[in-house]
Amino acid sequence: MKFIEFAEICEKLESVTSNLEMARIISKFLKSADNLDIVTRFIEGSIFPAWSSEELGIGPSLLYDAIAMATGVKKRQVKAGVRELGDAGLACEKLCEKKMQRPLFAGELTVRHVYKSFEAISRAGGKASQKKKTRILADLFGSARPKEARYIARLVLEELRIGVGEGTVRDAIAQAFDVSKDEVERAYMLTNDLGLVAVTAKKGAKELRRLDIELGRPVKMMLAQVAKDVESTIEEMGEVALEYKYDGARVQIHKTNSDILLYSRRLENITKSLPDVVDMLKDGVSFKQAILEGEVIAIGEDGKPRPFQDILRRFRRKYEVKRIAREIPLHLSLFDVLFLDGEGLIHEPLVERRRILEKSLKKDHAPMIEVSPQTITSDISVAERIYKGAISAGHEGVLAKNPKSMYTPGKRGKNWLKVKPVAETLDLVVVGGMWGEGRRANLIGSYSLACRNPTMDSLLDIGRVGTGITDEQLVELTELFKDLVLSDVEMDIQIKPEIVFEIGYEEIQRSSNYKSGFALRFPRLVRVREDKSVKDADTIERVRELYKKQKGQT
Repeated sequence: MKFIEFAEICEKLESVTSNLEMARIISKFLKSADNLDIVTRFIEGSIFPAWSSEELGIGPSLLYDAIAMATGVKKRQVKAGVRELGDAGLACEKLCEKKMQRPLFAGELTVRHVYKSFEAISRAGGKASQKKKTRILADLFGSARPKEARYIARLVLEELRIGVGEGTVRDAIAQAFDVSKDEVERAYMLTNDLGLVAVTAKKGAKELRRLDIELGRPVKMMLAQVAKDVESTIEEMGEVALEYKYDGARVQIHKTNSDILLYSRRLENITKSLPDVVDMLKDGVSFKQAILEGEVIAIGEDGKPRPFQDILRRFRRKYEVKRIAREIPLHLSLFDVLFLDGEGLIHEPLVERRRILEKSLKKDHAPMIEVSPQTITSDISVAERIYKGAISAGHEGVLAKNPKSMYTPGKRGKNWLKVKPVAETLDLVVVGGMWGEGRRANLIGSYSLACRNPTMDSLLDIGRVGTGITDEQLVELTELFKDLVLSDVEMDIQIKPEIVFEIGYEEIQRSSNYKSGFALRFPRLVRVREDKSVKDADTIERVRELYKKQKGQT
């Protein structure tokens, strides 16, 4: 398939506001598409599956270098174009319109050629890797028509800006290949690869139903809703399976004999960052082939949990991994098993999965690994005692699970409820910032925040936060965001939406100043949620629900 065909479909979708019409257009496109797996991911704004270890490793700065190299302008002119148009794709298109004509013998760009170039970029290593990446991307822009360059630039940033989300692509796949939306949704939750789902759906519903859990391919994690208190959870479920809710980071473990793969909640491969956890699993787990879930917790010398940010220091570490592992030792608490010796277990009730899980550890396992303690009860007084015990031990609260519930990948439902004493917070996406003043002039002093509109696959601004950030954190955050800056004009900074902040606040207020229609009164940074992706951030619907709740409405 020619890449210009893909670009023209994207341009068409940019002017469409109806999700039904979007799904119809994409459905027609997918029916006749070659390289179906690639174009399906591309149309959603992805290049590789979420769980793939392949990544481009290109931020805005390298992208601007490649555009400058391809168009023969200075990098500052590229940045000026992004500032003017507010979009790297449009800036790239405009510059490509002015460049010298395409090479005389340049052929038509194909979708496969673009994808293979992305693969080559992801695999470029060594000391000169950045130069290699820039050169490959510059060659791609050099061969591209202006319109193609717009969408290549956006794909590099994984932000197509055409308003197409997972739900729209799911509906389009169902329409294109005459299968049910539920079957497409199930397949996606089990594989986390809409490209694979589309290719399989084309073969028919029977083949689609055969897609299942597979070692080395992480499953979207089941999520919990917030409950008011322990009493209401028992009223809701009757009998509950209670576990401590740790202030830790969730991991999904794929074990094939002595080979261990660890995935974060975002389904990123974090195996290399946690060698101590890999060792305790090799030494402590008796299962040969299994997919397990657990929580890693950083424990201090006093036996109490260390701050959540300490765990994230372990997750994001690429260098001096062993040293930081000694400084921040981790404890692993296993709480579920999804697959064992070739058989998926997600359709088994929790009590059965728990029975199997309790056999997972060897008798002589290390003390830093355990099966999470669980109590099944319908007695409110027993539940209250467990909840208070969790709080006094320094944990967040408790999880109350329906003992009869199946594991539903990617779903947040009433079969898992979390009870915590803390006030509600919002997980919001950082979309911009402002440089500080005075001694903070070289640091980003405040951050613009947005919630998700999943219907239109867009972000709606909701305010700015600069409170609750120490000088030390300002330095760390500025370093974290430096490669995500799309443009900066005087004090204002535009940031690639990639990082999620957990934000506390005093009140949600109505406001016409922001696209969301809401503003946060006295917002403060609670922590950086590096375990969450943009797709995990809170939606405008949740903001509305919390607003109604504080007003005493239902």
